Amino acid sequence: MSEDALTALATLVGERLRTSGDTLATAESCTGGWVAQSITAIAGSSEWFDRGFVTYSNEAKQEMLGVSPETLARHGSVSEQTASEMASGALEHSRAGFALSITGVAGPTGGSRAKPVGTVCFGWARRADRSVRVETRRFEGDREAVRRQSVVRAMQGVIEWLDAVLPSGG
Repeated sequence: MSEDALTALATLVGERLRTSGDTLATAESCTGGWVAQSITAIAGSSEWFDRGFVTYSNEAKQEMLGVSPETLARHGSVSEQTASEMASGALEHSRAGFALSITGVAGPTGGSRAKPVGTVCFGWARRADRSVRVETRRFEGDREAVRRQSVVRAMQGVIEWLDAVLPSGG
């Protein structure tokens, strides 16, 4: 996806958030703030973007988002459990109504048999009903390709959820 397409996707996220009356917080690990950068590239995003957390280390996930050391020890930093706690923590440590999280193995090293390079876990949380959704994807390509696909999927997930909860379906 080109930068222009990322900008268009971020613009759509903003439109959906404005319609829902929500604001967004991001909790990013392997993408290093790329979602927040894409969003804040949109003029007027301060109306619907609250803040972003870049929590690359396990310590940052614990300190900034309240991810449990037990979760990290039992499931690892790349897990749906960690993604869930990251998204929930982003809500707890912000004023946002909606949060997304991304944690994964972008490569080229760091993968394992159970979690190969390209494994990325996502979380989306909504303050209104305290609900959290998670999913795991496996992306192909080099480090930049995995990270870019992760940014896209995270924003698509926001749009999908907001389209499902908005009375008009979007």
